[in-house]
Amino acid sequence: MTATATVEDFAAELRAAAETAGAWPFEEARKIVERLKRKPKSEVLFETGYGPSGLPHIGTFGEVARTTMVRHAFRVLTEDKIPTRLLCFSDDMDGMRKIPENVPDPVALRPYLQMPLTRVPNPFGGGYESFGHHNNAMLRRFLDTFGFDYEFASATDYYFSGKLDAVLLEAARKYEAIMEVMLPTLGEERQATYSPFLPISPTSGRVLYVPLKAVDAEAGTITFTDEDGVDKTVPVTGGNVKLQWKPDFGARWAALDVDFEMFGKDHQTNAPIYDRISEILGATAPEHFVYELFLDEQGQKISKSKGNGLTIDEWLTYASPESLALYMFQSPRSAKKLHFGVIPKAVDEYYSFLARYPTQDWKNRLGNPVWHIHSGNPPAIELPINFGLLLKLASASNAEHKDVLWRFIGRYAPGVTVETHPELDRLAGYAVRYFIDRVKPHREFRLPDEVEADALARLDVALSALDGSDREAIQNAVLDVARPVPRYQDTKRKGPDGGPGVSFAWFSALYELLLGEKEGPRFGTFVAAYGIPETRALIARALSGELAGNGQPA
Repeated sequence: MTATATVEDFAAELRAAAETAGAWPFEEARKIVERLKRKPKSEVLFETGYGPSGLPHIGTFGEVARTTMVRHAFRVLTEDKIPTRLLCFSDDMDGMRKIPENVPDPVALRPYLQMPLTRVPNPFGGGYESFGHHNNAMLRRFLDTFGFDYEFASATDYYFSGKLDAVLLEAARKYEAIMEVMLPTLGEERQATYSPFLPISPTSGRVLYVPLKAVDAEAGTITFTDEDGVDKTVPVTGGNVKLQWKPDFGARWAALDVDFEMFGKDHQTNAPIYDRISEILGATAPEHFVYELFLDEQGQKISKSKGNGLTIDEWLTYASPESLALYMFQSPRSAKKLHFGVIPKAVDEYYSFLARYPTQDWKNRLGNPVWHIHSGNPPAIELPINFGLLLKLASASNAEHKDVLWRFIGRYAPGVTVETHPELDRLAGYAVRYFIDRVKPHREFRLPDEVEADALARLDVALSALDGSDREAIQNAVLDVARPVPRYQDTKRKGPDGGPGVSFAWFSALYELLLGEKEGPRFGTFVAAYGIPETRALIARALSGELAGNGQPA
């Protein structure tokens, strides 16, 4: 906003850009705007679901973060004139179908299989009423840590307090219509016993998957054979039953009048079922957003039981929540690999987007991920050195503490200190931890062959003649060493004299020989930060075989 522009001008410019913004949160927000034209409301409800059979995970973060981005885009489009809420709903009335592997004394939980999660004793201690209550508390703490604006809802509370009574009674009245939707989706054996209502056994308290003997729509009751062999008749209200998960999805939408909910691709085939049940129960199904699931490094679907994914705690050990939010923002409809190797790139991309933001017009700002990550107010942060380079400095120096990196930072960027650049200090800490845990154990140094040894020796001589502060001069010297070497010539590129350019094979060799890694930053920049004397010492150790012998640069 210029000095002469008014707040009204600023708002009008932002709103005009938002009307045509191509970022996916705006695409979804515009669907909600159109929905309100068809079905006016005084408030818009966004919802996310959580299964408290386990602790919150990286997918939980992604769903709430992405929904928050859509919610903010909607508020911009409507000039914040329509109140919005984000409800995080915990399905804690579900029966415990299997004992989690990560609980203490799992044998003690065996008697509670099929009990609602809020009736299963809490194996973790800490004064929580049940396993479900414990996991709900962990969810709230998890969401609060990231500063999400949300309301928490418990299925147990909603079923027992009467908040779902009206829709449950309507489900009893529309029982046959719901069965007509559900039965064609089931196998023959399941069809014979299926019911959308799951009674809670008055005898044992378990969630029962049993056929119903009768549904009395007028009385609002169901009749079934209990575990003791006696037929029981109970109201569908007051926490005496819960709905099967597919009808429950649609019924919850109807009961709460949800306007937007996103879910993973594994729900996509069921979405028409959820919609139809919601409509049978008298509601308009919400707008959907289907996101792709994450894959591991080998391209296999991430599974909690396999443990082949990356946890939220693991990501936050090595990088900031903002970098994770960026990873969630980018291409949500495309399957993406989620493993430790994606973290450094996500970190540097986040700060790259942040650096571009102040110079962009509104069209490009609203397409910039940081606008969505920070709800329209990205911080102003200057980083004289990126995360990738910090990692290579940590590797080259075998750093065990971020103070080691600050010695290099101070030389590379005079005047930059912990006090002037606290964000860089945070990055330095992440870089050291990532190096120690994820890089150091996997480095593979090798001996140079004859061609590589000759090139390294000539690079050592070239560096000895340079001033270490001029990174371009260093980079040119590195290129000049490789240009006459046939192995490193790239005929598809042109050098300054019109001859062949330098291939990446030269830099790959430098990274492997000096750092024990396959890739790295611009080499001239690395040398300028690490120092010419220190780089020459690395070269000497590589030529002597010391690095390949023990993999531990001093």
